[in-house]
Amino acid sequence: MGILTLILIAIGLTFDTFAVSVSTGIAVNQIRFWQAVRVALILAIIQASMPILGWFGAIQIKNYIINFDHWIAAGLLWSIGLKMIWEAINPKENEDQKNPLKTSVIITMAIATSIDALAVGVSFGFLNVNMYFSTIIIGFTTFLVAMIGMLLGKKAGYLLGKRAEIIGGLILILIGIKILYEHLS
Repeated sequence: MGILTLILIAIGLTFDTFAVSVSTGIAVNQIRFWQAVRVALILAIIQASMPILGWFGAIQIKNYIINFDHWIAAGLLWSIGLKMIWEAINPKENEDQKNPLKTSVIITMAIATSIDALAVGVSFGFLNVNMYFSTIIIGFTTFLVAMIGMLLGKKAGYLLGKRAEIIGGLILILIGIKILYEHLS
């Protein structure tokens, strides 16, 4: 898998994080730099570790499904992308209004926004992916996007949140199509 594809996957995975970060910037309008760094680091570490967990699980069963692994990888990316789009269009009605700077809330947000990365890690297990490099790219991209999201939330308001999730979902769907194209041609 090429570096551009990895960067696009990392960007696609960070749209949920971006939405959460924008919301954090809105909720804590006076967020300080080091508070934002702490939030972004927790989000990035958890997001970067989830693909490793998925990858490890996938390599355990790879030999049994090698003939159709590309379909699994594409299907996972498509389902994640469609889920992101669905959740952007149909938001939950009663989401809790909790303090986004509290450690337990940050960890909960990080896990919730990185479940997609776990599934992507499963697809990495079926593809030729350098997990060390992927982890660094995903972690760095998540950190950067979280910092930008909090800054934009603080400055620009709530305008970008749901559109970002739709774009992220579309990117993951397109990468799934690319994987199928590469394996079937």
